[in-house]
Amino acid sequence: MAKFKIEVHDRLQEWVAEEKGYFKSEGLDYEFVMHKRDAALAPLLAADAREITRGATEFLVEGQGSSVSCACQWAVDIAASSGHGKLWPGAYMVTPGAVFVRTESDVATIEDLARVEIAVGHRSGSHFSALERLEPFLGRERIKLTFKGRRDMRLADLLEGKVEAANIIGFQVYLAEQRGMRKILDTSFIVGFLVASETPAAELEKYFRALQRAQEDIDTDPSPYKHYYLNHLKEPLRSVADVRAFGPGERIVFEPYTRAMYERAVAWMNSWNLGAEIGAAGEYDRAAYPAQ
Repeated sequence: MAKFKIEVHDRLQEWVAEEKGYFKSEGLDYEFVMHKRDAALAPLLAADAREITRGATEFLVEGQGSSVSCACQWAVDIAASSGHGKLWPGAYMVTPGAVFVRTESDVATIEDLARVEIAVGHRSGSHFSALERLEPFLGRERIKLTFKGRRDMRLADLLEGKVEAANIIGFQVYLAEQRGMRKILDTSFIVGFLVASETPAAELEKYFRALQRAQEDIDTDPSPYKHYYLNHLKEPLRSVADVRAFGPGERIVFEPYTRAMYERAVAWMNSWNLGAEIGAAGEYDRAAYPAQ
């Protein structure tokens, strides 16, 4: 049997499971896959594009060759509904997120964000969550976004004053706060698991059992594991991050990602015309990994 390939998300759980031997105790023959999305972005970065119009949705739809990967629920729902893997219905995550501005910004309230360019990643969690969280306050017509690639790129641009506002997600929220950025609006959202259709259920169950044990360790005390955040930080952010002060980051919820959750996400995307790939194949039963 081929190795179980884990595309590591920007979180602690996989690193804890490896350190504690939870994957091995489950009998999972695995390897970590990292930085594949960085490689996919390289041509756009080399071209110095003003906006980077590739993100989590494109990466998932194009395929990453992993047994399991993660992205915002919207991107996972699109990929699974269009036949590019299956969403795992037995668990999901909640990741922190927030729109930040620099200390000297004139933006003080949510309403002040009207028509201010907010840096996000194209059709990624930061894009979708910004639209969903801002719409009740600004309406659709006053939301203005700019696509600035990876989350670390957006945070670096914000710290350097290259953008006025940015939707920062994951554990980098802690670094934005640490560096004095002002939080205007919480944008926390659901992250889903996308699994390869051919991956045996028994192997997936081993993976998730190991993650559940790791999550319990993090819930009890994340302090011994925070140094793993540095595995997901590049310069110049790595040098200025004091990860000891960070929180637990993304949390895995070992409850079903339900039909109602899926249908709500799909309906919202379709209302914005953001989920064109879903089309008639958007039914939950066709998108979700089948019960064994």
